[in-house]
Amino acid sequence: MIGSFSVRNVKTLLGSSCRSTSALGWSQASTSRPVFDSCSTPRFSSSRHSLSSGTRRGPLNPQLMVRYASRGPRQSRIDLSDLSGIQEEATRAAILEKVMKGRQPADLMLRCTVLDSEGNVKTISGQFKKSDLCGEHRLNPRDLRKIDSRVPNLVPTILIRKEAFLVNILHIRALVKADTVILFDTFGSADSRLHSVFLYHLEHNLKAKGPGCLPYEFRAVESILLSVLSALEAEMVFIRNLVGGLLAEMEDDIDHDRFKRLLHYSRRLASFQNRAKLVEEALEEVLGQDDDLTAMYLTDKKNNIIRELDDHEDLEVLLESFSKQVEEIVNEAENIETNVQSTQEIVELILDSNRNSLLALDLKVSIITMGIGSGAMVAGLFGMNLLSHVETHPWAFYGMTGFATALTIVVASTGLRRLAKIRKVGLSNTSNSRSRRKPWLPLPLRHRTPDGWS
Repeated sequence: MIGSFSVRNVKTLLGSSCRSTSALGWSQASTSRPVFDSCSTPRFSSSRHSLSSGTRRGPLNPQLMVRYASRGPRQSRIDLSDLSGIQEEATRAAILEKVMKGRQPADLMLRCTVLDSEGNVKTISGQFKKSDLCGEHRLNPRDLRKIDSRVPNLVPTILIRKEAFLVNILHIRALVKADTVILFDTFGSADSRLHSVFLYHLEHNLKAKGPGCLPYEFRAVESILLSVLSALEAEMVFIRNLVGGLLAEMEDDIDHDRFKRLLHYSRRLASFQNRAKLVEEALEEVLGQDDDLTAMYLTDKKNNIIRELDDHEDLEVLLESFSKQVEEIVNEAENIETNVQSTQEIVELILDSNRNSLLALDLKVSIITMGIGSGAMVAGLFGMNLLSHVETHPWAFYGMTGFATALTIVVASTGLRRLAKIRKVGLSNTSNSRSRRKPWLPLPLRHRTPDGWS
């Protein structure tokens, strides 16, 4: 911390490599022009004197050193603004060095699980260099940027290349070839149950062979899409149960905690709906490109079998079936979102009605208070110590009491009646009765009577 620096530490920082260390380690020829006294470039003497824990030790800015030297050897107080400048300079240098240094070679490694042509796991969580993967499978380095496990997977993509295609959807990041499947282990999901189930199903599906079976790459795509669809359905059921239970609770009671939960669930539902739509768009994008569909027949390409541009019925049916199922999930998510929005609108209407009821109650109390105040005004008039010659009348007290009571009732009832008339709201702009409209037919209309039409 900057505040913990003492003059002794700053002396050590600035004069550790000087030969003479009197005062701050500087010698001056004059007060206006300081010079270094046989001093090499000062450095931090130890890591405990570093100005920030995240910066490396290195040379300070000479301009800052001259600024310290110009203050003279007897000035022992160090300005905090100068220390802030030193810290800012050192931090900027460290960030610049880190940016210019780039990634270390260890950062160019990927963990992969490799399955062979028989569906057996050949390598589990093996370390492979990106350059080796690009050279072996004829990929561009930019193709593996989204496969990097540290980068969050936001937009699902299916990239078709010459000898393989890359699938990057939700938790699945795979490279599919005609006889090999490479699964890239995503960060934090290597031992998850979802990844284990997917790997087991992929092995079982790749080992299935027969005359009517799909090619190797299509079986891999089928397993990938099944895992993606299962993940979407599981999350959809979970969100539906959460939202449905909360909406049922809000029918009985509406409080602040339930509102916060509804807001949290709405955000989660919107995020899920966005991911499902992106998956659907990724499948529709592939289905809309005939050349991509034809290029995904890797087995035929490996066997030098030339296919027509529109000869991709098997793959198209496979992708369309999963696209329709994802579309159903998206529609269900939209229905849940509609229910949530309708509930929010109804709750807002209920709260507005309660607020209006409280305001009306406040107005009623104010009107009644005004009526009582009118009666009290009469009593106040007679409370003045002035002669009115009415106090000598035997019925004056009863008469004035009745008059004050009647005045109170009249004022209060008039105000309440006026308030009730104002609160009577209809769909029309005014609360007055609608005027009769002229018939749009010039002839008089016929009326139905028990005996017939008149």
